[in-house]
Amino acid sequence: MVSDEPRRAIPASSSAPLPRNIWVLAWVAFFNDVSTEMSYWLLPQFLAVVLGAGPAAFGLIEGAAETVSSFGRLLSGYCSDRWRRRKPLLAAGYTVANLVKPLLALAESWRQVFWIRFADRAAKGFRAAPRDALIADSVGPRQRGAAFGVRQAMDSAGAILGPLSALALLPIFHQNLRAVFWVAALPGAVSILLAWWGVREIRPAPAHETQHAEAPLSGGVPPAIRANRRWMVLVAAVTLFSLGNSSDLFLVLRAQNIGVRASLAPALGMLFNVVYTALSWPAGWLSDRLARRWLVILGYLVYAGVYAGFALLQSPWAVWGLFAVYGTYYALTEGVIKAWIADFVPSGSRASVYGVLNWVVGVAAFPASLLAGWLWQRYSPATPFAASAILALSAAALLLFA
Repeated sequence: MVSDEPRRAIPASSSAPLPRNIWVLAWVAFFNDVSTEMSYWLLPQFLAVVLGAGPAAFGLIEGAAETVSSFGRLLSGYCSDRWRRRKPLLAAGYTVANLVKPLLALAESWRQVFWIRFADRAAKGFRAAPRDALIADSVGPRQRGAAFGVRQAMDSAGAILGPLSALALLPIFHQNLRAVFWVAALPGAVSILLAWWGVREIRPAPAHETQHAEAPLSGGVPPAIRANRRWMVLVAAVTLFSLGNSSDLFLVLRAQNIGVRASLAPALGMLFNVVYTALSWPAGWLSDRLARRWLVILGYLVYAGVYAGFALLQSPWAVWGLFAVYGTYYALTEGVIKAWIADFVPSGSRASVYGVLNWVVGVAAFPASLLAGWLWQRYSPATPFAASAILALSAAALLLFA
């Protein structure tokens, strides 16, 4: 077993190799996402065809799942900073999620899927803030973007193999979705073992040491003032954006509404994740050399363009291009925002701050998904995508002009 003896990260230049902890966490993410994505892209078909659920049920399931995930992040972030431990919380989160996901194979109603997704996303939320804080504490300031980018790239690489595996297994199992859900438990088990036996604990540095070490990045402005200003603008922009960021399952439903066959949903997920994987590390690397704010703004603009396309375009072929571009949005924002936060938040508070930010995102996700389902049924399938594009443009403008 790898030692859990606490140690401190040594600040490194941007060209130094990433430490072992980053790579282990990246492999944990890889196997977890193989398991998750084997099932996730089949859920719309499973809910609609096998269980007979409609768009409103999708909105309720995904909105509630993301909301409970955000509360898990809030709680685990606070506990992680208070106990000054990261590994037990993140390992427990990976364990619970990968124990409940195979239960989809036993579900007989959409309400059962609701509770399975509820538990899965709660566990995801519980691991996220300690994991992100551990990544930030494992590297120096000039490697943060690259570290988050590598983990995100491995995460999305697993999300490529997951849908690809589902596509390969469906003909073997004669389109039996439940059989695929059972097979998805295998990579999930590998993720659990790596989380417990491969990750090394790194205790967060005391506040006075962290502030002293990162003082050169502040440009002479008192850290508390800089953090408050940046934090307020970032939270406001992310909240505004999240109010229009409904579940990605609505993209799959829209693709099917336009004319893409339901059985091709895993292929759409694979295409999206190929782009996401290819661009995650370069985006993180670039954010270590440029102002991270500009990459986030660009990501929001890409998102607005994709959702406007889903609102306006009617060609099944256009859907494939939009899913590819959608991966660019994720690459430009997911890891970059986390690295940006670590630039101005001390080590001993990072898990709590990650938890608070993701709590805000999750709380907004619930009404976002419910509203998307309602707009779809009340007006038209294009309406929720147009609304999301407008909110994304507003969030980009807030970061640009604030």
